[in-house]
Amino acid sequence: MAERTAPAADTAERRAFYERIGRKHMTPLWLSLANLVTHEPTSGCQPASWSFADIREAMIEAGGLITAKEAERRVLILENPGLRGQSKITTDLYAGVQLVLPGEIASAHKHTQSALRFVLEGAGAHTAVNGEKTEMHEGDFIITPPLAWHDHSNESSQPIFWLDGLDIPLVQFLDASFSEHHDEDEQPISRPEGDSIARYGQNLLPVNHVPAPGGASPVFSYPYSRTRETLEQLRRTGPWDACHGLKMRYINPATGGYPMATIGAFIQLLPRSYKTTPYRSTDGTVFVAMEGRGRTRIGDDFVAEWQPRQIFVVPSWRRVVHEADEDSVLFSFSDRPVQEALHLFREERSHG
Repeated sequence: MAERTAPAADTAERRAFYERIGRKHMTPLWLSLANLVTHEPTSGCQPASWSFADIREAMIEAGGLITAKEAERRVLILENPGLRGQSKITTDLYAGVQLVLPGEIASAHKHTQSALRFVLEGAGAHTAVNGEKTEMHEGDFIITPPLAWHDHSNESSQPIFWLDGLDIPLVQFLDASFSEHHDEDEQPISRPEGDSIARYGQNLLPVNHVPAPGGASPVFSYPYSRTRETLEQLRRTGPWDACHGLKMRYINPATGGYPMATIGAFIQLLPRSYKTTPYRSTDGTVFVAMEGRGRTRIGDDFVAEWQPRQIFVVPSWRRVVHEADEDSVLFSFSDRPVQEALHLFREERSHG
């Protein structure tokens, strides 16, 4: 479609016409077409970065103001500065940092929204999903499929913090939100810890496996220790991607697809002094620096300096360049599965 060279002329006759049809709930497309069908992605989402030290300080204060039971989920939402008041970190994704103090339980509930957890600090707490518990450690990636019962408890002596990522804005846009609370704070445990990894995470699949509704992964916990070991093994053989370093995506081991239908998650290793070539894609992406120090240049005028636990967001179709001062690991998530399913995903790789 050719770009419009000039807007439609404004005349008194036309304004009268627009006002008249407006009273009958109609409006002319030609006044808004350029904003509806854009030449390339245009988003209110802005590049932004959050220091974990700032988040942690605010969360500890929140922990003294409200209990996990009162709040149901004691979370501080990371609001994109271009989307304030909308509980969004990108146009269709939500992110927040959750705190569970020693001895607390975040009570069991379920909802239509898909969710991920990425553990930022702490160990010894548990999350339970559909009758199985898993211990949480720093760097672990944990999913909660749609309408899966889930609760969290902290049996350790230290607070635990993790990043929540959900498709709340997408589900809200589709008017498809449902939720339910369990009768008990903690759901009944029906399977031993590690059961799902034993059945599905060892290059084996039960002979009578039935895919979960919605295609969610039967494995809900992806331990960082195993992920990091994989990255280190691959470091020795490569190859290194000019735009990404060594980047892998988390998968549903039963299908090879994404762990959830609406959210894709990725992990990448950038060796010391590695600088990527410019890259952009249509999926607005949330990053967490798990290890190392460096910076990410987003577009022409935003630089996110990062160290462990720094969180930053890259809007759709903004060029990205990562520079690692030390060996670094970045976790990220986006709506790429949705875009790929709808044949909307696009990427552009530069050579320098």
